[in-house]
Amino acid sequence: MSEVVGEFKITLDQIEDYRFQVNLDDENLAPLRVDEPPPLGAGSGPNPSRLLAAAIGSCLSASLLFCVSKRRVEVKNIHAEVRVQTVRNESRRLRIGKVNVAVTPELAPEDREKIGRCLEIFEDFCTVTQSIRDGIEVDVEVQGL
Repeated sequence: MSEVVGEFKITLDQIEDYRFQVNLDDENLAPLRVDEPPPLGAGSGPNPSRLLAAAIGSCLSASLLFCVSKRRVEVKNIHAEVRVQTVRNESRRLRIGKVNVAVTPELAPEDREKIGRCLEIFEDFCTVTQSIRDGIEVDVEVQGL
């Protein structure tokens, strides 16, 4: 069994139809609004699949940035493109089928050789990507009924 080293909690409240407000557990962070695209929702915010893509892209970018910074290499910018493929499973339910991520760090040409080891290891330090790859246990309970 894995060692638990921390825990956090978020809450969600329905605003209207498929729009929800996500309240993060840090008072310094503004609430987030999520919504489903039409025809279910109004598309007034990202849907859960897009949030997952953002989490993967930002986690990988941050992991690469951290490693490169440890090598004392200046990164002017990191750009990431995350392409998510939605598929239907055997039961015709929508699922995330595949995620492709392209991370492009902008750095001086003379620094490119210095980050070689980072390119080998940064993915392993991305909490989100590796958790998804390994599979995450999710327990669900409907309360109040």
